[in-house]
Amino acid sequence: MKIKKAIVAVAGSGTRMLPATKAMPKEMLPIVDKPIIQYVVEELVEAGIEDIILITKWDKKPLEDHFDYNWALQNDLKEAGKNDLRKEIKRIADMANFIYVRQMPQYGNGVPVLSAASLVKNEPFVFVWGDDMVKSKTSFTKQMVDDYEKTGHLMIGVQEVPKDQVVRYGIVDVEPDTMKIKGIVEKPTVEEAPSNLADFGRMILNQDIINVLSKTALGKGNELWIVDAIAKYIEDGGDFYAKKVEDGEWLTTGDPLNYLITSLKYAMDRKDIGKELMDFFNKEVCKK
Repeated sequence: MKIKKAIVAVAGSGTRMLPATKAMPKEMLPIVDKPIIQYVVEELVEAGIEDIILITKWDKKPLEDHFDYNWALQNDLKEAGKNDLRKEIKRIADMANFIYVRQMPQYGNGVPVLSAASLVKNEPFVFVWGDDMVKSKTSFTKQMVDDYEKTGHLMIGVQEVPKDQVVRYGIVDVEPDTMKIKGIVEKPTVEEAPSNLADFGRMILNQDIINVLSKTALGKGNELWIVDAIAKYIEDGGDFYAKKVEDGEWLTTGDPLNYLITSLKYAMDRKDIGKELMDFFNKEVCKK
């Protein structure tokens, strides 16, 4: 069965980015001149995803507005002769079929999946975090979907992190030759970590994972963790695989430092501003 649907978790409050996120969803913060969530959606669309299910809460209306049609703005741009911009604004709304679901009143990154379970019943789907970005030559979601269509493997994106940072992430234990996952530990100590491969917000899941997740007990912090369900699925004999990014890297945007690093990496690759930005760094920053 081809994968045509994606669940996108965007119900977080973005507290590490306050006060910028007091009145603006963190997923709408710009990377140069485009919001984080648009990069995520474009990655999904490049992979052939048609239905994008955003799991929201009460203060996420700007997300809905961004992917809606804005006829007044389109008309103003047309009258101003800015047809390229007008087409771009329309393209944003045309990219996919956008579906909005309010998150169930529970905490944890497994809750968005249960909130949208009836919309992906008995079919494979992509599950992503709305503030995780993957900068790669080919959409990482497409890389995963292509692998799924060849193998049928459920999988999660992983990337190597420094050993002292394993306490921040879910860490996977894999068979090196096949990348088959033997186990996952959520935010282990450095001593407990089975590797330095951190999982991140790109997964291919199915009804089997939903069934396990619906019976999974709350974990660390009294929250429902998707990796706990995946670990139980593996423990019960299910096969689950890790997938590294090809020709690219996972970038986080959830805190000020990583948000700025991500913004700079995208900006430096821009043909219109990249050279000037590098000239600025060479002149004003590197000399200090």
